[in-house]
Amino acid sequence: MNTPSNGATGFPAGSPRVAPTPMSEARLLYWSVRRELWENRFLYLAPLVVNAFVLLASFISLFSLPRRMQTLPTLDPARQHAFVVAHFIMAPAPIMLAALIVGLFYCLDALYGERRDRSILFWKSLPVSDRTTVLSKACIPLVVLPLLAFALAVVTQRLMLLQGTAVLMANGLSPAPLWAEFRFFQGSLVMLYGLAVHALWFAPLYAWLLLVSAWARRAPFLWALLPPMLVSMFERGAFGTSSFMRMLTYRMTGAMQEAFVLKPKRGSHEIIDQLSQLDPAKFLTRPGLWIGLAFAAACLVAAVRLRRYREPI
Repeated sequence: MNTPSNGATGFPAGSPRVAPTPMSEARLLYWSVRRELWENRFLYLAPLVVNAFVLLASFISLFSLPRRMQTLPTLDPARQHAFVVAHFIMAPAPIMLAALIVGLFYCLDALYGERRDRSILFWKSLPVSDRTTVLSKACIPLVVLPLLAFALAVVTQRLMLLQGTAVLMANGLSPAPLWAEFRFFQGSLVMLYGLAVHALWFAPLYAWLLLVSAWARRAPFLWALLPPMLVSMFERGAFGTSSFMRMLTYRMTGAMQEAFVLKPKRGSHEIIDQLSQLDPAKFLTRPGLWIGLAFAAACLVAAVRLRRYREPI
């Protein structure tokens, strides 16, 4: 005997209806971030390509490593350390720069692109709030890309160290100085700290680009650059000063001087691979950091409101 069912729902007639369990905001945010990675494969492909070029360049440069290591005993201990680790410390820089550039271009197109291709109509039909959507897009440059850059940089340094060991042993030289000078644990913590510092320091730039992306109907790149340029030109013409431009320069380049204890030597770059060179207390007490984060929060709130009422282009 068949149990009669409700044709609309497929459940047996008279059975209680169970409402679907609503998904938590944290889980919605998690899946929204994953959706961004699925839709924008360049977010991880670009750093991977840069990483491959870094490994290739490091492999080519290692052919001169035996000759350079033979001159090591003629240097003082401080210069020996810098001579050995400089190549490994500087190698992740292109990967981190690529992550920064990818994050900037992603933010500029994140909310504009979904209006341009009209996919916003589909995404708005899902039970995901505008706040969650904007926050998920902000998480890409602030969290996902720094962590990806960190993972790639750590793997790159380890592979370079193994390559250098193999080259030295093949030339009859001991790789012991290489392993003694390269600080695994400290170097990784310094690199992770540096990435976190730059993510917080550049948060106003990312948030500004997200706001422009939510507002602009066309040419978001132009609208992102035009207001700062106009403000700078107006200040220069009206008051003969350049405080606004100095503030922008400070925002672009001030993270290192605020978060690290730097003692640059003339004609060379300081090697930063020790925990004693970190200064989180100084960084966290800088007004520039908190003013920038407040500006970033205001931009994100405005972007949420704009997305709520913006229509496809």
